[in-house]
Amino acid sequence: MMITALCSLAYSQRRSTVGDVCGDPTVKCRTAADFQQYELAFNWGNANSAIVESKPFYAIILKSVKVKSDYSDCAEKFPEAERLDAQTLFPKNKVFAMRCNEAVQNYYTNVANNTSFLGVYAGQTLTQARAFLKKVDETGKFPGASIRRMRVGINGT
Repeated sequence: MMITALCSLAYSQRRSTVGDVCGDPTVKCRTAADFQQYELAFNWGNANSAIVESKPFYAIILKSVKVKSDYSDCAEKFPEAERLDAQTLFPKNKVFAMRCNEAVQNYYTNVANNTSFLGVYAGQTLTQARAFLKKVDETGKFPGASIRRMRVGINGT
């Protein structure tokens, strides 16, 4: 019991919540070079923590699919051409993809295991997200799109 408590304490001390996400791709983001083009960058401040997460934000999940439990098929999900096509529809809101859940890539909270998705930044508030979902729905290209509150993180362990 004591060991579990100590491990939990050590784990929580290694996790850090830092900056805002870079949700508008037309605005310079000082940490953008630290991320892949298809990832949602955030100001992580070069924190010394092993796990660093952004502040909470809202996204619209445009599409999602289950992947095999061994992730052998995840790399083919939501190719860059598809992400870029969606990005042209929303030039001031970053469209991002989570293909595989690997240590070298971002992870996103509030997402089911073994799931890849294509999402778009929708703001800091639920009101902003609801208004943006209406714009997404008006395109008619993403039936079933939904709002999700999440964080983006880096696992450096």
